[in-house]
Amino acid sequence: MKEWLYAPKGYYATHNTIGKEGDFYTAVSSSMFFGGAIAKRAICSIEEFLGEDCAIIEIGAHKGYLLADIIQFIFTLKPELLETLKFYIVEPFAENQKAQLEYFKESFGEKIELLHVKSLDELTCKSAFIVANEIFDAFSCEIINKNKMLYVRNHEVFFDTIEDEVAQLAQCYGIQKGEVAVGYEKFSKSMYKAVEKFEFITFDYGDRFARNDFSLRIYEKHNVFPFFSLTSLVDEKHRVEKNLCEMFGNTDITYDVNFAHLIGAFEKSGIKLHEYTTQMKALIDFGLIELLDILKTNTSQKAYNAEMNRVKTLIDPAFMGERFKMCCFRKEKNETHS
Repeated sequence: MKEWLYAPKGYYATHNTIGKEGDFYTAVSSSMFFGGAIAKRAICSIEEFLGEDCAIIEIGAHKGYLLADIIQFIFTLKPELLETLKFYIVEPFAENQKAQLEYFKESFGEKIELLHVKSLDELTCKSAFIVANEIFDAFSCEIINKNKMLYVRNHEVFFDTIEDEVAQLAQCYGIQKGEVAVGYEKFSKSMYKAVEKFEFITFDYGDRFARNDFSLRIYEKHNVFPFFSLTSLVDEKHRVEKNLCEMFGNTDITYDVNFAHLIGAFEKSGIKLHEYTTQMKALIDFGLIELLDILKTNTSQKAYNAEMNRVKTLIDPAFMGERFKMCCFRKEKNETHS
């Protein structure tokens, strides 16, 4: 999966399009009010405990649309903060950094300085509001079935002996069948070291506990293909006539997040879970409805109705509202962790 997504010619490295013209939608591509609600939450957290001289950091920003939306709404809601805040994107790919800088220049001219680091390990920050949308479903994972683990050799897949580290994670989080994410522990430790105090908001799809079933799947032009339907491990009637080799690196591959594992990794690193809820409840609690009321007062009914239709994708239980979850983690400055 790491090679599929992050190799020099992998899916993310080649800067594929997200949204209608791409392979899948995200909350960011659905409505700018996703970023607006997060901006409103950021302002509250800054006033509550982060302070006005903090950084706002996005991880996994693609072209930078979400961070730009957050900045635009901060300008609308509390513009004086733009005088003290710093804005970072954690981005390992030079091509993506270039696209983000170009988009920010088009959006803000010289008024907003966008800073980049390639990883959390390069970041040194006293106080930050950190946001990430759909990054943990793209961490490398191992596929297990009881005491076996999936291997790929010459584009053929098979189950064989499970590695000890993977077996330990599976046992810890009750995973007997499905995906075991690799890298949550390292990521959370890096965040703990990088910032003295922070609030980290992240959205992703999945469940609080292991479903004990395979969720690994491939997205191509908004069509979804279960991974195993492309392999010889299923019988002919469940096979899909697609070439797995040709899809490698040219399509998105993902899986459901096991939030028990994600939360466990952060808590072991000394970072507290502040809140876990659905995307629908989170965005409403952040202030989405109040923002829509402001829009209704300041625009035409036609424009308001159009935006409402886009927002429905974010909060409708039949779409992203219940399927997607929000985790909020906090680290206070005076906390210590061995």
